[in-house]
Amino acid sequence: MTATAPADGTLWSRCGGCATLLYRKRLRRNLDVCPECGRHARLAAPERVGQLVDPASFQPLSDRAAEVDPIGFVDVLPYPHRLTAARADTGLPEAVLCGTATVGRYRCALAVMDFRFLGGSLGCAVGELITRTAEEALAAGVPLVLVTASGGARMQEGALSLMQMATVSQAIAALREAGLLTVSVLTDPTYGGVAASFATCTDLVIAESGARMGFAGPRVIRQVTGRDLPEGFQTAEFLLRHGQVDMVVPRHALRARLTTLLAAASGGRRPGVASPSSRPADPGPDPEPVTRDAWATVRLARHPARPTTLDYLESAFDGFTELHGDRLGGDCPAVVGGLARLDGRHLMVIGHQKGHTSAELVARNFGMASPAGHRKALRLMRLAARLGLPVVTLVDTPGADPGVAAEEHGQAAAIAENILTMSVLPTPVVTVVTGEGGSGGALALAVADRVLMLQHAVYSVISPEGCAAILWPGRTAAPQAARALKLTAPDLVRLGIVDEVVPEPPGSAADDPEATAHAVREAVLASLLPLLEVPVATLVQRRRRRFRRFGAARSSLRAGAR
Repeated sequence: MTATAPADGTLWSRCGGCATLLYRKRLRRNLDVCPECGRHARLAAPERVGQLVDPASFQPLSDRAAEVDPIGFVDVLPYPHRLTAARADTGLPEAVLCGTATVGRYRCALAVMDFRFLGGSLGCAVGELITRTAEEALAAGVPLVLVTASGGARMQEGALSLMQMATVSQAIAALREAGLLTVSVLTDPTYGGVAASFATCTDLVIAESGARMGFAGPRVIRQVTGRDLPEGFQTAEFLLRHGQVDMVVPRHALRARLTTLLAAASGGRRPGVASPSSRPADPGPDPEPVTRDAWATVRLARHPARPTTLDYLESAFDGFTELHGDRLGGDCPAVVGGLARLDGRHLMVIGHQKGHTSAELVARNFGMASPAGHRKALRLMRLAARLGLPVVTLVDTPGADPGVAAEEHGQAAAIAENILTMSVLPTPVVTVVTGEGGSGGALALAVADRVLMLQHAVYSVISPEGCAAILWPGRTAAPQAARALKLTAPDLVRLGIVDEVVPEPPGSAADDPEATAHAVREAVLASLLPLLEVPVATLVQRRRRRFRRFGAARSSLRAGAR
């Protein structure tokens, strides 16, 4: 398929992926995506803007691109001649189109790169235009959306083009400090200095289907290493598997996905639309709790039919948009998280994910998070705090991944950083222990303002089997260890670790997942709403006091009271 629409009025176009001959109008109707093989053709910046923003809403940046030739560069042609030719070919003054617009009626500033213009290369004028767009976003208090398509920094401008990586990144840092959302949409191709700066340092990174992204290009890597590259190397799907992007989105869904993200950043409020009521629905009287033996509770907490985090996200929350990756090379399947709504309020939900079948449990590592999982959770919590969104965590893990690879990648430090950050996270945090709350892997998502616990969940420093193996003659003493550990919800309420027990349906959560999800929804809402009214400084101070009271002096007082 030709890179962009033919300028000569050609009625047919051949797909560069499957070689199918396609009628141009049909291809246009399909947003320049081949209907036969799904290959996404490259778009000119004006076409991209037309697909993403609300009709007639785009207002170009008033600043014009500066005429620059900072080092008098000449190859077979003088650099100014190349600029003149690129302007004639594209109809654009530079390799980026900048302005403000609305997407789904949400305001944003927008910078869209155009690969036709000298390979979308980043030079002084491009860096200046994107920086001014970021400054416009900061002044207007709106999110910034960047759509990248670039081969990297512009060689014809020497080291000054390299400096643009820092210039634009600094402007994005200012938006981050102001709590304004930044989103990067990677399109094919995004390489070099653009990939290593503003394309990947935004709050959220979306890859369009078919996009490729990396610092060095495949040809360079092959030349340097002398090795063949793996199948699908640097593709959008490769990036998702390796934790580099939040999501891969096909072109036809990009506008809707951006609308969802911009809505979350604005709290979901459009002009003229009232905020949701601050009162939760009346959950009705609580059922009479059923007291069970601790070991029986452990077995119920581990039941494979209990609802998982993804089940709760489907039934207790609305509009979940999953965000992937730790940005350091991993996307742990044992932790899921992303943006969701609860009673019309946007929030970040993060939880351990197990599964119901053996295959699901193995694929999710039984809900045991790797360092990448803890770092993904940390990235999402920090993003929520910057955007002023509350955090809800759902804990269900036997413990953190105890494997060799986890230790090699810093499991202890990853858990420690989560605990430290959550202690001072400047946004409300509500935790629900929905199944197993196993040791430090559980606490890494549970340093919260309010801790709720399902009636037949457990929360402990170690598993009963582990405790029995260390302190008893053998694992057969696990039931005795379970009773000694005081790991049930009523036990933990008495210890002051848990604030509230969420009743389960008759039998357990496994017998009526829908009713359990409703109970979790109402309990979270009831805990969260009062926290939204508390000033941030007070909120953090109370959270720190909460955990300070678990010190030795307090523990001895409780022991004395028994």
